[in-house]
Amino acid sequence: MKTTYDFRAQMPSQVLAYTEGLHGKWMFSEIRAVFSRRYLLQNTALEVFMANRTSVMFNFPDQATVKKVVYSLPRVGVGTSYGLPQARRISLATPRQLYKSSNMTQRWQRREISNFEYLMFLNTIAGRTYNDLNQYPVFPWVLTNYESEELDLTLPGNFRDLSKPIGALNPKRAVFYAERYETWEDDQSPPYHYNTHYSTATSTLSWLVRIEPFTTFFLNANDGKFDHPDRTFSSVARSWRTSQRDTSDVKELIPEFYYLPEMFVNSNGYNLGVREDEVVVNDVDLPPWAKKPEDFVRINRMALESEFVSCQLHQWIDLIFGYKQRGPEAVRALNVFHYLTYEGSVNLDGITDPVLREAMEAQIQNFGQTPSQLLIEPHPPRSSAMHLSPLMFKDQMQQDVIMVLKFPSNSPVTHVAANTLPHLTIPAVVTVTCSRLFAVNRWHNTVGLRGAPGYSLDQAHHLPIEMDPLIANNSGVNKRQITDLVDQSIQINAHCFVVTADNRYILICGFWDKSFRVYSTETGKLTQIVFGHWDVVTCLARSESYIGGDCYIVSGSRDATLLLWYWSGRHHIIGDNPNSSDYPAPRAVLTGHDHEVVCVSVCAELGLVISGAKEGPCLVHTITGDLLRALEGPEHCLFPRLISVSSEGHCIIYYERGRFSNFSINGKLLAQMEINDSTRAILLSSDGQNLVTGGDNGVVEVWQACDFKQLYIYPGCDAGIRAMDLSHDQRTLITGMASGSIVAFNIDFNRWHYEHQNRY
Repeated sequence: MKTTYDFRAQMPSQVLAYTEGLHGKWMFSEIRAVFSRRYLLQNTALEVFMANRTSVMFNFPDQATVKKVVYSLPRVGVGTSYGLPQARRISLATPRQLYKSSNMTQRWQRREISNFEYLMFLNTIAGRTYNDLNQYPVFPWVLTNYESEELDLTLPGNFRDLSKPIGALNPKRAVFYAERYETWEDDQSPPYHYNTHYSTATSTLSWLVRIEPFTTFFLNANDGKFDHPDRTFSSVARSWRTSQRDTSDVKELIPEFYYLPEMFVNSNGYNLGVREDEVVVNDVDLPPWAKKPEDFVRINRMALESEFVSCQLHQWIDLIFGYKQRGPEAVRALNVFHYLTYEGSVNLDGITDPVLREAMEAQIQNFGQTPSQLLIEPHPPRSSAMHLSPLMFKDQMQQDVIMVLKFPSNSPVTHVAANTLPHLTIPAVVTVTCSRLFAVNRWHNTVGLRGAPGYSLDQAHHLPIEMDPLIANNSGVNKRQITDLVDQSIQINAHCFVVTADNRYILICGFWDKSFRVYSTETGKLTQIVFGHWDVVTCLARSESYIGGDCYIVSGSRDATLLLWYWSGRHHIIGDNPNSSDYPAPRAVLTGHDHEVVCVSVCAELGLVISGAKEGPCLVHTITGDLLRALEGPEHCLFPRLISVSSEGHCIIYYERGRFSNFSINGKLLAQMEINDSTRAILLSSDGQNLVTGGDNGVVEVWQACDFKQLYIYPGCDAGIRAMDLSHDQRTLITGMASGSIVAFNIDFNRWHYEHQNRY
């Protein structure tokens, strides 16, 4: 597979700066997914996704080489997210086959995944990728109101009609396109409605022109100059108007409009010129209803996830990925583009004349590329929230507290882990007390599925949590008590423990010999001792688990460093190799703190570790060990104690004396508050929208994460809260109490969602 062609000779040095890190060397063990890709409409490329959240795209001479390469790479399929077997044939499958065999459409219909996640899935299997500007992921415009001071997301008039392509929304302009198609006279090319595309390299670069590396790519493609100020993306409202009036603009959006506020800010101070109306082009002008870029992205995302979009998104999918993409249905829907944008329209290998071939390649790059067609019948609609969970909308609210479980020991419950997924051998709520007595309390999923299909009322009288029999009848406490000596100076808190996702192992830190240890929850026996730190290990955290139970474990220590470890779900040990389980090596060493590390959170989805030292600050590292930034808290926020990160990229930090901060993943302070409770436990709902807190006052409170607006206060408990976790369906909150009991609360985050206010 050696090639003598040096691509670097063809590349300007400014662009080369961004190929650093592409040393052409990747560990096979780090490969997580392999996708077949098209390049210039030919099926000759591969995209390889790595464990550290990066991906690399390769283009090969022909399809036979692609097949050879796939068979030389690890057998990972397209990863574990889409419910597909990890087989090489899956990596070589067509987009249509991937769509048909995956479980993602059903999961979207059942509302297990968001509209954003589903669109990302469709884009990914249809060949859209961040590694090719000509095939960048496509997202829809969903709002039409960019003018008013307030935006009411319950008014249908503020939403776009998703059953029509951008070009057909304005009836006057639609007539122009229909006439162009019907009066076609050019024999050289089949007829089309639009001579531009909804997604091209040029449009992607123009949206992202303010941030690197896109600024450099843009300048490189335009002789080192920015675009004419009147054509530069300078206002959201203006771009929407143009896409409705200009006959050569039918652009859809890119995913960044729904998650990247930085794209609207000219943070590098580029001179983008002055428009003809004498407005200086600087930051992007936002609609009046968004006071800052973060508001715009958040509200735009809320709109994308709204009921209005949920119930018609399948029609937009029909246009971009589905049966209205080509053929007579596309003609009827006013959805036909230049023939060179479609897969199968040209066979480059059949063009022997190099000049002709180069001209054809340039045209393909110029016209944009339509995604691979995923289905040739109408896409099914999403089920309504009402249909899926009728009990959610009942008049009488369920009572707040479901049950209280009092353990025989009065030792405070200092750690709670609710691994309640039904497919587990033992769905359970695992609790650990201050005296390191743990319990595996079986979880009954019947209650957790309130209102879901298959739910039966005769099962509803079961309480969701059943006390561990070995603890309840005091018969097997020796199998539940960790007796190994902990360093005297360690305060036992929730950070000292991690329970694996299958409930079968507990990891504990704080030992005098600077180790952390792995114990079997079945027998209470020690199964592994892990060394690596130079001082006592003070905190542990685990990432979300992959299928198979693999995850990252992070240990923080008094030696001011953190170590990132890999937990093997197959071997139930830290490290990949059962033969060397006595001395596993950490995946990365994270440095930068000057004091003992007291709290840490790790997110595999984002590839980040966020940690706090006893006397501050909080640091953000990548899972490969690079220090990205410090999160500078506001005044008096000096001593971080708790950290919670959502996969949406928000980080909530609790500091001593009741102070909270919310940071974006790029280090921007978004909100702060102070409360009169010494908080001991915080957690974010799975979508990152809601924060739940509990502390010494014994009160559980629910807040809106983006601005810390208080949403709900549960009735107070008679003891302080030391730990919390949520069941997998986000419907039950379990708290560990200072009195040695656990309390299960009914929680339904939909209750505080603007769309459901009037239904409760």
